[in-house]
Amino acid sequence: MRPAGLSWQGLMDQMELALPFTQVSDQSLAYFKYPKRTISLSLPVQMDDGGVSVFKAYRTVHSIARGPSTGGMRYKEGLDAHECEVLAAIMTLKCAVMDLPLGGAKGGVDVDPTSLSFGELERLTRRLTSELVDFVGPGEDIMAPDIGTDEQIMAWMLDTYSENRGTTSSGVVTGKPLALGGSFGSKEARGHAAVLVTERVLRERKVDGEVKVAVDGFGNVGREIARRLARMGAIIVAVSDQQGAIYDPAGLDIEALVEYRDLHGSVVGFAGSLSRGHLLTLDVTVLALSADWGTIGGGIAPGIRAKFILEASNRAVLPEAEAELSGLVIPDLVAAGGGVTLSYLEWVQDANSFFWSEDEIRSALERRTVSMLDHVLSAQQEQRTDLRTAAYAMALSRLDHATTLRGVYP
Repeated sequence: MRPAGLSWQGLMDQMELALPFTQVSDQSLAYFKYPKRTISLSLPVQMDDGGVSVFKAYRTVHSIARGPSTGGMRYKEGLDAHECEVLAAIMTLKCAVMDLPLGGAKGGVDVDPTSLSFGELERLTRRLTSELVDFVGPGEDIMAPDIGTDEQIMAWMLDTYSENRGTTSSGVVTGKPLALGGSFGSKEARGHAAVLVTERVLRERKVDGEVKVAVDGFGNVGREIARRLARMGAIIVAVSDQQGAIYDPAGLDIEALVEYRDLHGSVVGFAGSLSRGHLLTLDVTVLALSADWGTIGGGIAPGIRAKFILEASNRAVLPEAEAELSGLVIPDLVAAGGGVTLSYLEWVQDANSFFWSEDEIRSALERRTVSMLDHVLSAQQEQRTDLRTAAYAMALSRLDHATTLRGVYP
């Protein structure tokens, strides 16, 4: 049975809640309800032992109404076309909320990347990219890092695409190394923007005094959230990764924890242990979700005691849980826009072969995040609804405007 959090119906139900605050046409809705295309691939790859393994891969483009599509390529065991389609649609909404001239996409390979050698990973990546050459590009569909992929994989994708095209085309991927046309701030952007959003929401809700935080998912995003909130004076009492969770009611030393995790490969053992389920139900000010979709479902929602839930990963709170958490969720469309915004800034730099300083990148990211927050919070107050519905309404209105202007071809 497919999880409700990644069902089209769940997405449509949330969209329906936003429609009364828009004037979206039936034509625009028809476009939104279906992805533009989904490509399914079988990738034969020669393994180190001389045998050949075949991997399933997918790439979905949901919308190009506002510009070329963009979205991550994830290497994740169990990935299927449906997951890519729902996440691509969420990316379309996120780009619209951030007011970026881009549409949504998502793709990847059904594989556990830790099961592959370095050489196998490179051969898989190059085979995947060569199969997608006619469907991706700086003006068509821009790929980015996601779960299980990093700047090295983006470098291989860039090289493979460029070799097939006969010219270097830096803008086909973002999140690549600085030496190949990458941008400052790529690894920090999602966490940086999520903290800006959190700080603003807490201020708007007049939250004073001690702020305690639990972080579920201590990868690039969770680590940056913990670091920045700790520097602002918050007490990070618990964090988790794929191996387990740790807890210290007096607060964790985040910089020491980062060093420990880099050395040992996990946060486990740094402080007292607890279950991930217990972490999710701690009595904290902010519960930051930065792992993957489906972290909080209907079963655990009644036990949530956090005052605010920061949805720093897409679809971390499932629709069936949202009713139990009314008013608590800072949704993905608002909290998780830093990554795609930085991708946009990198894409712009590549297009012009003119690169900005770290301070300029940080300033541009902050300006766009603050502008988005101003609009969403204003809409929320005017509509007297929750943040997710206000963000959906804004995104759908912008998509409707672009779709109406473009019309139907032929």
